Amino acid sequence: MQALVVIDMLNDFVTGVIANPRSERIIPPLAAALGRARARRDDWLVVYANDAHLPRDFELAVWGEHAMAGSTGAAIIPQLAALPGDFILPKRTYSCFYDTGLEPLLRQFGVDTVVLTGQHSNMCVRHTAADAFFRGYQIVVPEDGVEAFSDEDQASGLAYLRQVYKAETPKLEDLL
Repeated sequence: MQALVVIDMLNDFVTGVIANPRSERIIPPLAAALGRARARRDDWLVVYANDAHLPRDFELAVWGEHAMAGSTGAAIIPQLAALPGDFILPKRTYSCFYDTGLEPLLRQFGVDTVVLTGQHSNMCVRHTAADAFFRGYQIVVPEDGVEAFSDEDQASGLAYLRQVYKAETPKLEDLL
């Protein structure tokens, strides 16, 4: 069983207060992959792990107020909207494993491989990959399913994931 994990594809991250215009190029391949994963629910779990900050969260000191729980900015972009059967987990820090319930969910469904997508390959994806690695999951980070603020951050983020966590970095269409 594999889990397609979509990280921080939120209004504030795509077009809002900490917008990353580069993220718009991963929307079409992610939308297609979500459709294919949902069509194979016996083999794929779809999980969204999204910032949903509370006032005074320590991350706000770094990035400013963004993706505040319950706000429009913390909503998943419409092009990648969750559907019934998908799981949505709020997070308050970079890793999707930290106090989100992700690990028990993956264990409940017998997931052994996590496919990490979304933003940012050198931050939230990286920290989530670290926690997945430490828990014994196989890690896949599709190169056309993640993005960062710059070419340098994207390249270094993917290189780090390959080198340190043995992450596979195929194209989404080759994976799903």
